[in-house]
Amino acid sequence: MKILVLHQYFLGKNDPGGSRFNQFVKYWEQQGHEITVVAGTVHYATGEKEEQYKGKWVVKEQYSPNVQLVRTYVSESYNKSFLGRLWGYFSFTFSSLYAIMFKVKKHDVLVVTSPPLFVGITGILAKVFKRTPMVFEIRDLWPESAIDTGVLTNKLIIKIAYLVEKLSYRFADKINVLTPAFRQTLISKKGIESEKISFIPNGADLDIFQPGVKENWVRDKYELNGKFVITYMGAHGVANHLESLLNLSEELASHEDIVILLIGDGMRKKALMEEAEKRKLKNIKFIESQPKSKIPDFCNASDICTAVLKKVDTFKTVYPNKVFDYMSCAKPILLGIDGVARELIEESKSGYYVDPENPQEFAEKILKLKDDLSLCKELGENGLKFVTQNFSREALAKQYINVLEDIK
Repeated sequence: MKILVLHQYFLGKNDPGGSRFNQFVKYWEQQGHEITVVAGTVHYATGEKEEQYKGKWVVKEQYSPNVQLVRTYVSESYNKSFLGRLWGYFSFTFSSLYAIMFKVKKHDVLVVTSPPLFVGITGILAKVFKRTPMVFEIRDLWPESAIDTGVLTNKLIIKIAYLVEKLSYRFADKINVLTPAFRQTLISKKGIESEKISFIPNGADLDIFQPGVKENWVRDKYELNGKFVITYMGAHGVANHLESLLNLSEELASHEDIVILLIGDGMRKKALMEEAEKRKLKNIKFIESQPKSKIPDFCNASDICTAVLKKVDTFKTVYPNKVFDYMSCAKPILLGIDGVARELIEESKSGYYVDPENPQEFAEKILKLKDDLSLCKELGENGLKFVTQNFSREALAKQYINVLEDIK
């Protein structure tokens, strides 16, 4: 089968960030399929564009023997402001449509993954003009999540976003969701028939993330030996609400043997670093984005891993992929996200929910685990067993192929 994937944020090899489709593409290729990925030229977390893409509208690369990667223009204003990000989305809409129409051959099926929601425009037009069946995947409930976090406020843009969402659902042959809550929302609030919805969730990259030695090079390089380490890995954006971890750092200031690591990049990182400096927080370290190959070492060097999001109703529907990474390394998890992600943690018995806006409660949970290392080990082992049995990315890739085969 020939598969075309439209994914603005598809990673380059060993780039930092979520690698859902990088892993799917790898497994699909191993199964004998031929894949073309159309992606953007600006990394979603850093907002940076590599030199070979600057001034280029379309750049073709051979990602692997049977996978072609087509990078198309994204404005470098992407991470500068809301308007810059909006133009970043629309510039990709135009450039990716051009590439699919004139630079990419016809495929058996098209997979469009959102956000950004505006890739739906490209998907609809590509489906119509190239007569290719389309799966529209929802990794986040846009535009609701952007509205709830205050990222999207312009009434005209909101109306356009809802229209694009409605049309994307209508034109899709199948809609894939990443959580049961997404499925329920589409059925009960969007009027989508259940038969049109498939469920291939986020999962565990068990070939990349595995339990390892805690006393590794990360602890040596970042002066963490003898420290109890709490790690957050991922984007530093508005939605992530990492101010909650600054408040946690302040709450734990008297515990000199506790360190909080924030690994990654994003629009809010500079402001967060300035705020930490202003508050004179000494027990928090900001570390630049890391290649995918090094991220498991940071996870294994940690005692506890955490994930937080802004406390809004929309985020009660999400499974953050980093949670599966943490489980795969057998780390106990403190989760500042209510809803289905909390249910996942509680079902797997891999950690605890904490209110991200209650630093005292957050700190108490950390101190409890710090004083009970056998409990830390038990929670970590529970998480590893759970993802191995239920969320293997390789198994999910096979399930996805079955969905694609049904509509091609």
